[in-house]
Amino acid sequence: MARFRTWVGIALAGTLCASLAGCSSTGGKRAEDARKAAAERGKSAVTTPRWTFAMVTHSGDGDTFWDIVQSGAEEAAAKDNINFLYSHDDEAQQQAQLVDAAVDKKVDGLIVTLAKPDAMKAAVARAVAAGIPVVTVNSGSAESKAFGALTHIGQDETIAGQAVGEELNRRGKQNAVCVLHEQGNVGHEQRCAGIKDTFDGQVQNLYVTGTNMPDVQSALEAKLQTDRSVDAVVTLGAPYADTAVKAKQGAGSTAEIDTFDLNAKVVTGLENGTLGFAVDQQPYLQGYEAVDLLWLYRYNADVLGGGKPVLTGPQIITKDQAAELAEYTERGTR
Repeated sequence: MARFRTWVGIALAGTLCASLAGCSSTGGKRAEDARKAAAERGKSAVTTPRWTFAMVTHSGDGDTFWDIVQSGAEEAAAKDNINFLYSHDDEAQQQAQLVDAAVDKKVDGLIVTLAKPDAMKAAVARAVAAGIPVVTVNSGSAESKAFGALTHIGQDETIAGQAVGEELNRRGKQNAVCVLHEQGNVGHEQRCAGIKDTFDGQVQNLYVTGTNMPDVQSALEAKLQTDRSVDAVVTLGAPYADTAVKAKQGAGSTAEIDTFDLNAKVVTGLENGTLGFAVDQQPYLQGYEAVDLLWLYRYNADVLGGGKPVLTGPQIITKDQAAELAEYTERGTR
């Protein structure tokens, strides 16, 4: 696969070599074939005890991004002989309660997102105090270490936003709207702030109710109708890109629609030109590595990252790379 343009170096080669089978050009295929064969026989690829790991995220219902994270985690769990429990709630207090429930079950490892860290701090502290190893994923890189987690897996949201600002500059854009679909999500705020850091033009934040797609569409359509100078719209999640395209059409706007994250519809949009570019943070890798790193810690007391987050992005994906990713988005791993 051709190299994608990446705004920061992703130091994952060593991580993957340590946690997956082989680093040669055929090692990944061998590992995948071995995993599939083991799954068909109803066996894991390891002989370690059947530990239980829980993942608790801030996902709302129907968010395809989190389907991909969950898919990666389940694949690693099958390989590692892990009993995997997944739960989610987009309300921070309810998410914290789900973490408390996992602690009460005395799970052997916990994976948690920190989109709203203040609300999650006490629950994570309770897990750490109970001796449960914790890995944070996707959001909360700044708070992860202070909360007692082993490491954080994801992209630096400020750096990802800065990458978007640079890409908008390359495209000659002047007036961008950053669409925030979850108020209070610190990662979303960091993305839009990052865009402002590097973008030479103007950035306007537009807050919408992400759980109500008709509301998202009408709010953005109204914005594009009243401000014809907007020439770029950046959505912060793949499901919102298609809605933004509809809002653009309804408003008769010529603004380019760009987005964070990938799914099959985003790849199709990149290929047919309805979307300009996407920022990929590799959610499958986030889920897979979170489970794998917990397994490595339980099995061998291994901790990756050296106290720093393990980065999975950002990568800027354009039409030139979209065709290469179509196969993987169709199967739900990119």
